[in-house]
Amino acid sequence: MTDAAALHARLFTLDSHIDIPWPNPPDPFAPTNRRVDIGKMQRGGLGAGCFAAYVPQGPCTPEGWESARTRALAMLDAIGGMGREANGMTARVTTTVAEIEAAHRDGATAIIPVVENGHSIGEDLAVLAEFRRRGARYMTLTHNGHNALADSSNPRLDLGDAPVRWGGLSPLGREAIAEMNRLGMLVDVSHVSKDSMLQAAEASRTPVVATHSCVHSLCAVPRNLDDEQLDALRETGGLVQITAVSGFVRPQGKPDRVSVADYMDHLDYAVRRCGVAHVGISSDFDGGGYLADWRDASQSGNLTAELVRRGYSEADIASLWGGNFLRLLAQAEAAAA
Repeated sequence: MTDAAALHARLFTLDSHIDIPWPNPPDPFAPTNRRVDIGKMQRGGLGAGCFAAYVPQGPCTPEGWESARTRALAMLDAIGGMGREANGMTARVTTTVAEIEAAHRDGATAIIPVVENGHSIGEDLAVLAEFRRRGARYMTLTHNGHNALADSSNPRLDLGDAPVRWGGLSPLGREAIAEMNRLGMLVDVSHVSKDSMLQAAEASRTPVVATHSCVHSLCAVPRNLDDEQLDALRETGGLVQITAVSGFVRPQGKPDRVSVADYMDHLDYAVRRCGVAHVGISSDFDGGGYLADWRDASQSGNLTAELVRRGYSEADIASLWGGNFLRLLAQAEAAAA
């Protein structure tokens, strides 16, 4: 454990999906009952986090799209406001790999803005450029419920969803992926249907990422990725970031009864199927994710200890904890340039 703690202290660590409370986010520099704040990140040796402007699925109407866009932009502005110094701690909003790496060298927490749910752009691709101007580095194509871009893995009966709307991506969804490629935004395929995911992996000029998903073979819920999807990520250079939502780790799992060891069973499976270069770590903290022994960001070292226990090398642990995700961000930047 001492060796694992020393290793964790020198690693660059990144959590690829963290939610923020809305509409009244607390001061991230003050002690809170949130699972993530800047103090918890620093105590847990968590160097960077992708903070999501999450928009729930609503009606696919002009009014619904306007409401979703307004919320997403306001949330990105709030995430942008996290970049400051307070209470002896420093956080920086980082929008490139170079900025993320510089923040790590300087001992600052890197804040990476992202967007969850393409419903927030409605039918207007120009909104993607507004997101990118506010620093967004990825957008999840759907959440629960089909939208104008793609089918979701979880249709919303209360919104009138049929099991399938588009058969995967819509024509607009394909255009959105091309625009995201142009802007240097990663395409996030968590929450999308299997057909949507496979089509996105094929359509995108840069590798896609499932920023918060688990393995269907170990927990058969629609949100998790099956072997064919994992193979597609390997073949296209993509990435699955295993997430700490207990119900995705174990069938009907309760957070207090699901452990980091259970979580690592999913990570191990994905590594065996895809290779270590195509797997990473996420929490979905403050969006439903936490485990009995990874309750908040301050306990992030427990994951490194379990990886050491399972025999992963330092190089592999560094790749899993953020190196792989940075590689995809760099590829997206190069394609945009």
